Amino acid sequence: MNLNLDFAAIIERWPAFLDGALLTLQLAFIATVLGTAIGVLGAIGRRSRHPIIARICSIYVEAIRNTPLLVQIFLVYFGLASLGLKFSAFMVAAAALTINVGAYTTEIIRAGFDSIPRGQIEAAEGLALSRAQIYWHVVMWPAIEKVYPSLTSQFVLLMLASSVTSQISAEELTAVANYIQSDTYRAFETYILVAIVYIVLSLIMRAGFWLLGLVIFPRRRRLGTPL
Repeated sequence: MNLNLDFAAIIERWPAFLDGALLTLQLAFIATVLGTAIGVLGAIGRRSRHPIIARICSIYVEAIRNTPLLVQIFLVYFGLASLGLKFSAFMVAAAALTINVGAYTTEIIRAGFDSIPRGQIEAAEGLALSRAQIYWHVVMWPAIEKVYPSLTSQFVLLMLASSVTSQISAEELTAVANYIQSDTYRAFETYILVAIVYIVLSLIMRAGFWLLGLVIFPRRRRLGTPL
């Protein structure tokens, strides 16, 4: 067996890899921010006293968690096109990833809500805090702090899963790799380099979330609790 690796033709395409990596991070950032907002609202909805709202949120979560991400991307991509709505592959990819991660974030945050002791809520009610104040100060922030490690892991997985958006020609990292390997005929070297880039992106995101956690959850920093 003679393995002959030649990275020269691959490395000289580094501007294309950089563009793909930046677009991957853009997709991850948009989906993370919007998905978090959906997750908070979905978690509140799932615990709502109104059965219709709770049922709608439950159907959304179960539908997303029990279908492949690629199928969801195709549904958004071809569904919008069938309605006569024309959007770029980037916008469709961002929308599909947001919808997907929103469902998983909903369940993670709901688990955090459920972990808040009932006694804390009753104490807040005894202080005559409004329902909005209780949710904000007593339930939501302590709950998100508890599940923050799970949330950050989910967002890193989202970034890695964004590779499937190459199927709708979103110009992210995997799509760039597909173009380069078809042009250079160096598939093995191309995907070795892409794997390394994904590892670096994952480490960057984890470091960013760690720093963000130190800022928004200073109590963990004082106690030395890992994020």
